[in-house]
Amino acid sequence: MSQTPNFDEIINRFGTHSVKWDGMEPLFGVPAVDGISMWVADMDFRPPQVVQDALEGMLAHGLYGYFGDDAAYHAAIRWWMAERHGWAVEKDWVFTTHGLVNGTAICVDAFSAPGDGVVLMTPVYHAFARVIKSAGRQVVECPLALVDGRYEMDFAAWDAQMTGGEKMLILCSPHNPGGRVWSVEELRGVAEFCARHDLVLVSDEIHHDLVMPGYHHTVMANAAPDATSRLVTLSATTKTFNIAGAHIGNVIIADPTLRARFAARMAGLGISPNSFGLIMATAAYSPEGAAWLDALNSYLEGNRKLFDAGVNAIPGLRSMPLEATYLAWVDFSGTGMATAEFTRRVEKGARIAANHGATFGLGGETYLRFNLATPRKVVAEAVARLQTAFADLQ
Repeated sequence: MSQTPNFDEIINRFGTHSVKWDGMEPLFGVPAVDGISMWVADMDFRPPQVVQDALEGMLAHGLYGYFGDDAAYHAAIRWWMAERHGWAVEKDWVFTTHGLVNGTAICVDAFSAPGDGVVLMTPVYHAFARVIKSAGRQVVECPLALVDGRYEMDFAAWDAQMTGGEKMLILCSPHNPGGRVWSVEELRGVAEFCARHDLVLVSDEIHHDLVMPGYHHTVMANAAPDATSRLVTLSATTKTFNIAGAHIGNVIIADPTLRARFAARMAGLGISPNSFGLIMATAAYSPEGAAWLDALNSYLEGNRKLFDAGVNAIPGLRSMPLEATYLAWVDFSGTGMATAEFTRRVEKGARIAANHGATFGLGGETYLRFNLATPRKVVAEAVARLQTAFADLQ
């Protein structure tokens, strides 16, 4: 039975194998006794009750064999994409991977060869570079332009960087960590850039449901329908509904040639989904899940306002305007401090674990990324601690 979500509930996640909370002290040196974990991108909220109900149904049945008929699962994906994003997806376009880092890695394997270049618009989600390098490909960093405190595309500069050795581009849409919702014109520009340089376009849209009020995400397939022959779209329930541990993601490919290449790699790697993830995703992509998401986005907007007002009041700190995701990207360059100093103040002084900006690639060196998907009381405490840690600047 659906219930009104209580995003203010404080849930103790220590000792639950939570990498976000149990990993805070060993990875960042932030003490578990009173530290605040604001790094890895999962939320401190319970998922929709409909997801919990579906899992409880599995547990009550008590058998966990191989998953069979996936018609309801595919119908849920198709309904969600049509209802929430205006995108008509066919059943045979959808592949299910063990999350989207896994999906990205299979794309790198399927659409490029060792030594090929894979283009990233940096700073960007750090796992992209990790899987590219691990696969023996070359990371080609195309820095985003910082214009009036927000990121913009710089196609002229990127055109000049291309050597012909690049085979694929991974787009993060909406952008992590900068929180941009790319405009239709910008998305078309990306598609045209890929056409000019004959690149497979992998559009990672995992945050496409987590959009702040007043903004609208457009799926790349709708923004640039002419790009279908080179387009691969990644989406998932995991970020949207806080079920990342399910490790389930959608790789959606309309073009039959690209689809055959991807299917061959899936078959060669023996990839198949687990039944828990399928059940959770089917339940989440529902009217009940949609209502929960609407409430979530409204709550996240309140957290964003609270965080930005407090952080931007500290001289030298600037939180990039957040259009999507729940990840605040804070620039410390105005303090004049070295990276080690402002990071020390956050981790040792404020006792907050946040992602280090340099891990996101070129342009991230003066930033830290803060996860705002936590009860508002925690956000307020984090803001107070940051103001104390940088009190000498005020």
